[in-house]
Amino acid sequence: MTVAIGGKPIGGATLGILMLDARFPRVPGDMGNGDSWPFPVLYEIVRGATPERVVRHRAEGLDGAFLNAARRLVDRGATVLATVCGFLSLFQSELAAHAGVPVASSTLMQVPVLDLMLPPGKWAGVVTVSRESLSADHFTAVGARADTPVEGTEGGRELTRVLIGNEAQLDMAAAEADVTAAARRLTARCPEVGALVLECANMAPYAAAVRRATELPVHDIYSFISWAHSGFDI
Repeated sequence: MTVAIGGKPIGGATLGILMLDARFPRVPGDMGNGDSWPFPVLYEIVRGATPERVVRHRAEGLDGAFLNAARRLVDRGATVLATVCGFLSLFQSELAAHAGVPVASSTLMQVPVLDLMLPPGKWAGVVTVSRESLSADHFTAVGARADTPVEGTEGGRELTRVLIGNEAQLDMAAAEADVTAAARRLTARCPEVGALVLECANMAPYAAAVRRATELPVHDIYSFISWAHSGFDI
């Protein structure tokens, strides 16, 4: 006899994703686009968590909103959680403690692992949507080096403006150019960088272009969460 076990209102979707309260385009490859995933996911929007507030203002005052949203995802059936913004590394410990399930709050969690994997004298570097906002705290919150090399896309003409400004239209070619240019600047300035991590979840669609431009390993939120999910896809 085959016995089915319930207990959750939704079955078959183990990954829960905490979404920002945003309207910018979620293009294919972006983790906020449901078509990006080869498996079903659960989404929960954290109201009030605008890109500006999360990135520029460290998500101040939103602790409760994120914790409650995480709990709702778990109650709906999620057994592993993720967020769509690397800056939410600041909430890693709180989210994991409150949700009671594994949490991948930020793609920055890959930095210390890559540092261990790379040859002596080589370190992971990070491309971010806002270099000026990414602090040592964001790294140490997930066990990464406080002095991890960083370069931002603020100097570009598209990606940072659209994401932080929460605009409804994105020129993908210009966004790709912004990310690849930032990656080139970082590797030119810091030759010790042996692998790249794309902090911003919205940069995942451009990972292949960055790889071609730098000839370095490139790690993003999509590959990270796919790995995390694989252990729960049973």
